[in-house]
Amino acid sequence: MKEKIVSICIPSYNRPEEIGRLLKSIDSEKYADKIEIVICEDKAPRRLEVRKTVEDYKKSLKYDVNYIENERNSGYDGNLRNLINNASGEYLIFMGDDDMFIPGRLDGFIDFVNQHRDCGYILRSYQNVSADGSVAEFKYFDSDRLFEPGVDTYISMFDKSVFISGFTIKREYAKVVESDQFDGSLLYQMYLLTEVCRKYPSAYYNTPITQAIEGGTPFFGSSESEKDLYDPGEISVRNSVNFMRWYCKLVDASAEKYKDDSNKRIKKNMSKYSYVFMYVQRRRGIEVFNGYVKELRQMGFGSSVYFYLYYVGLLILGEKTCTKIIRCLKKMIGHRPSL
Repeated sequence: MKEKIVSICIPSYNRPEEIGRLLKSIDSEKYADKIEIVICEDKAPRRLEVRKTVEDYKKSLKYDVNYIENERNSGYDGNLRNLINNASGEYLIFMGDDDMFIPGRLDGFIDFVNQHRDCGYILRSYQNVSADGSVAEFKYFDSDRLFEPGVDTYISMFDKSVFISGFTIKREYAKVVESDQFDGSLLYQMYLLTEVCRKYPSAYYNTPITQAIEGGTPFFGSSESEKDLYDPGEISVRNSVNFMRWYCKLVDASAEKYKDDSNKRIKKNMSKYSYVFMYVQRRRGIEVFNGYVKELRQMGFGSSVYFYLYYVGLLILGEKTCTKIIRCLKKMIGHRPSL
């Protein structure tokens, strides 16, 4: 078996149709023999359907496929570790099982990875496809970039990396820092980033390679490590508050370990870009939204003027109008503005 440059790592839970859609979207022409696909199915109710979907696609796919069925439900974070330990590629590209690659983009990204094999982490850009078919790109700079290792790179990368699909990291570095400290957080890839970006060079690829498809059902809260934190099937206020609390625990732990103020700086950055997690709760009504914003302020996210601009805008104009305005501004600028 030839050495693999990348392992496309898919944590699977209860989405046989969606994982089939994802597998179809893997369309490399140049690196077929340098790619492996690793799937860890996490003992979900629809396991047999997922198995059949994967087996059917294995007959026609030109890539090596390593399909594993977990003996017990590991939860999101534990399943990412399962993927890391079953992969063989030099780099891991994580993909949510309900997301997709953008047609024709994968080879260009692997070209970039191949040219920067000194990097421990590579940040991708991506796009979001809304239920109405509209597409919003998430670009963070105006061109490809390289970053030196250190705390500044860690801070710059952190808030841009929460979306799992396309998250690319060097496997040997991920294995060295393996930990179950943050199980239940839904942030294991972010923990890996906190360690790797401090110690190794990183890079940014400006062409979107993956896409999130709006409208899927979230299953977080189904495992033992998650059941007391999240409610499966929705993005509730409780889910969001607990997620943000874990977010704080993670950056606080990193700051304590390395004796710096990176946690304060990251929370300030998140405050500047807090619209992405504020708008979801606005649709639940003003009273619920106000309670959610209060929780965020108590966690330290109300530390910039932008946080209050988003709050007032959402309160007065509502989620749909504000989202349209922000999308128009981003489209005019060409990438997410530096605040």
